[in-house]
Amino acid sequence: MIKKILIANRGEIAVRVIRACREMGIKSAAVYSDADKTSLHTRLADESYYIGESAASQSYLNQSKLITLAKKIKADAIHPGYGFLSENAEFIKLCEKEKLNFIGPSFKSVEMMGSKTAARGLMSKSSVPIVPGTTKAISSITEGIKSANEIGFPILLKAAAGGGGKGMRKISSEKEFGDAVEATKREALKAFGDDSIYIEKYIENPRHIEVQVIADKHGNYAHLFERECSIQRRHQKIIEESPSSFVDEDTRDRITEAAVNAAKACGYFNAGTIEFLMDKDRNFYFLEMNTRLQVEHPVTELISGIDLVQEQILIASGEKLSFKQEDLKINGHAFECRVYAEDPENNFLPSTGTLIEYKIPSGPGVRVDDGFGKGSEISIYYDPLISKLVSWAKDRTAAIERMKRALSEYQVAGVINNIQFLKSVFNDEKFRRGQIDINYLERELENLIRATLEGKNKNELEDAAAIVSVLLKEKLSGKNYRWLNPETSKVNNNRWQDLMYE
Repeated sequence: MIKKILIANRGEIAVRVIRACREMGIKSAAVYSDADKTSLHTRLADESYYIGESAASQSYLNQSKLITLAKKIKADAIHPGYGFLSENAEFIKLCEKEKLNFIGPSFKSVEMMGSKTAARGLMSKSSVPIVPGTTKAISSITEGIKSANEIGFPILLKAAAGGGGKGMRKISSEKEFGDAVEATKREALKAFGDDSIYIEKYIENPRHIEVQVIADKHGNYAHLFERECSIQRRHQKIIEESPSSFVDEDTRDRITEAAVNAAKACGYFNAGTIEFLMDKDRNFYFLEMNTRLQVEHPVTELISGIDLVQEQILIASGEKLSFKQEDLKINGHAFECRVYAEDPENNFLPSTGTLIEYKIPSGPGVRVDDGFGKGSEISIYYDPLISKLVSWAKDRTAAIERMKRALSEYQVAGVINNIQFLKSVFNDEKFRRGQIDINYLERELENLIRATLEGKNKNELEDAAAIVSVLLKEKLSGKNYRWLNPETSKVNNNRWQDLMYE
């Protein structure tokens, strides 16, 4: 059994792994950069170690530092969380070479699914539907135009090593093709160090449906149902739910079977996610596999009753799955909101600063996964995710109302945030009726921003009272504030960033 785990990550996912370790009686070792010296994960872990400068390349992405530290402190295993090195095949190889247990899949599975073209080719041979397109990178513009005409415009150009919406372009006609190929290849090379691109048929207004899969090293596979991840901005998810209100029982049976087949095709073990696009007729197509724990795993945990992080650790220890497929059933409905330090009114520009007020919601059916507290710093160096707010209830309608209540209780001051924007989405009738797809936010953005502004104006007096309360408390403690902008006359959430210590 694993006795000590080095957590090669930060923020809320590091905290999540630390809590799983504590419940299992396993020692946790956190790492931190200059920017994270006072972060929550450094205080909660049994041990904490400085790993380097704030830039991720000097700290959380420094493979040799992490391996050296793990061996020095006699850690048995490394948990990568998500992002950073979680899908880095070379890092997994290095862990294996140094006899450190990597809590995740084998490097072979990661390599097989890391190339989008190779993964598409593998899926097409494994009874998993793929979006019509090429299964190899295009070698020339002439070849690409020929393939695009055979597939039919509009098409998508996509980076073979890509993800997160980077290296992706919609092409509506042959005349756009040449310039678009060059631009996409440049973007792919910059983002992933690989300029290989391929072609997919563009599916009009699809839904993004993904299936949580999990497998042990003994050949046992299971799925934990599907998640709806269609509420996206620039191909980045901001709201997820499980189960999907659009997926009926027949579709669920077919898509989960396809997901398990996909995992089997690459000899997968540990937790992973198979992502699909689904059209208006419930036809679904393989998009990609995420060979790691997903950001949105809490909604699956709440409707299945399975602790995915503990299951990951057990699998890495050589244990069999602690459950069988027939043991699982969907219990209720869950939503997750990603609470970001960003300004929805200013093209979602990231915000930085100190959390001078931070109070999280609670109560029945509410979960908050975060890595911050009052006084924490939201820096420029990492993703501006503050927390993941999760609601659970007996059905979708009740889960929506619970999320609205939780969002209303959430208090964040010191950085601009998207809480009011999230409220606007949950109040929107189309969202409430489940009339969504991956272009929902783009279509409804103007109305949602308008609703966000109206909500802020409505709460203006409450915001002013909150600011005055904070100022009085800090004044009594000997601290003084001044306004960066002396002409500020309107006190609301938009002005928190103008407030700082004198």
